Amino acid sequence: MSWIWMIVAFVAGGVIAALVVAAMNKATQAKRREEMQREMERETDVMKKNKMLEVKEKFIQLKAELEKQVAARNSKIQSVETKLKQHELSLSQRQEELQRKLTEADILKENLNNQAQLIEKRKLDLEKMHQQEVVHLETISGLSAGEAKERLIESLKDEAKTDAASYINEIMEEAKMTANMEAKKVVIKTIQRVATETAIENSVTVFHIDSDEIKGRIIGREGRNIRALEAATGIEIIVDDTPEAIVLSGFDPVRREVARLALHQLVLDGRIHPARIEEVVNKVRKQVEEEIIETGKRTTIDLGIHGLHPELVRLIGKMKYRSSYGQNLLQHARETANLCAVMAAELGLNPKKARRAGLLHDIGKVPDDEPELPHAILGMKICEKYKEKPDICNAIGAHHDEVEMQTLLAPIVQVCDAISGARPGARREVVEAYIKRLNDLEQLAMSYPGVVKTYAIQAGRELRVIVGADKIDDKDTENLSNEIAKKIQDEMTYPGQVKITVIRETRAVSYAK
Repeated sequence: MSWIWMIVAFVAGGVIAALVVAAMNKATQAKRREEMQREMERETDVMKKNKMLEVKEKFIQLKAELEKQVAARNSKIQSVETKLKQHELSLSQRQEELQRKLTEADILKENLNNQAQLIEKRKLDLEKMHQQEVVHLETISGLSAGEAKERLIESLKDEAKTDAASYINEIMEEAKMTANMEAKKVVIKTIQRVATETAIENSVTVFHIDSDEIKGRIIGREGRNIRALEAATGIEIIVDDTPEAIVLSGFDPVRREVARLALHQLVLDGRIHPARIEEVVNKVRKQVEEEIIETGKRTTIDLGIHGLHPELVRLIGKMKYRSSYGQNLLQHARETANLCAVMAAELGLNPKKARRAGLLHDIGKVPDDEPELPHAILGMKICEKYKEKPDICNAIGAHHDEVEMQTLLAPIVQVCDAISGARPGARREVVEAYIKRLNDLEQLAMSYPGVVKTYAIQAGRELRVIVGADKIDDKDTENLSNEIAKKIQDEMTYPGQVKITVIRETRAVSYAK
């Protein structure tokens, strides 16, 4: 039993000791929690104090910045106020000045009005005096004011005519002395440096054959071959009694050339029938077109002209088969181009541009569609279409005065075109047209009063006009020459230029018996 009580006592002591330890632990933990809470409260107070210090520092910084900004704004406002005060002061001064000037202007206006009234009054007085003087002069002279004015105008008109005629004569003589010599030098040098040839073209081509037997083969059964050839080429083929020759007639040289080459190939081949004729003509037409393009390229290369549109090159080659008054158009264009280059070089201008404009100046004579336009205007439009430069287009359009000349290139092209067309041997002219032109020149001069006789000489290059000595005086001869020249320019077409010489002479004739 004692052991049992001892065990019970031991257990009870252990339980009690455990309870005591648990109680002590709870007290310790409670004490620790209190200490931790106090520590946390202290840390919280420290953090609050630090945050408050930081907030105070930021507040102080922001306050300082705001004070600086306010100070800066105040200084700006103060400076603006100062400027405004100065501007108001200057405006007030200007207003005072304007007011003073307005006052002075009013005073001046009043003075001017007074002076105007005084002048008007004096003007009325002068008009009255003038009328009195006019009446007095009319009474003395026995003429009215209108009659006296007409007499004065007539006398002044005659005097002005005399002075103008003498002045014109002086100017023309001076211009002739100074400019004529230099112009002649330039033109002569230009002509001398360019080789020329005479005109030989016409509107028919003679095709030679070996025998009259071939004529029959060309004509064909019931003329079917020759009709097929004419239909394919558009050329009239004349087969007559001329031995060993067939005449190809037509105004289009390209078609004549196609017909000639086609006939040549047909005669060599020996097979002549409508189907073969059409085949050969188409083939020859392509060959001629290639030859035209090749001729255009060769011409531009020979003249050193580059950058032309292919269509312009083709039209240049087409010039080979055109003629004007018997002068081959391509030869005329090449000659004009060389003349333009030489003359431009003599005058200190660009010879390349001049050569280009000279070559293209008659391009309007060989279009494909033949519109109803002068060839100069048409050529200008063609070159504008293919992007040629404006000065070259203007030179082309102005070389017959159909548009206004805008550059020095235009008169050079016009002069060189006239030189190439008017030189001896350049062109052939139909006799009837030549005689008619001479008669028109003489009749035009005869239409003026005082003209007694007229003579067209030097193939129409000079017109001599003889006037009556009792009808026209020496001073009027110069005016008459200018008027005839202007009328010829306006009404007639002619190559080159026409010199008008007015002759007035007085003859005294007596006989010794």
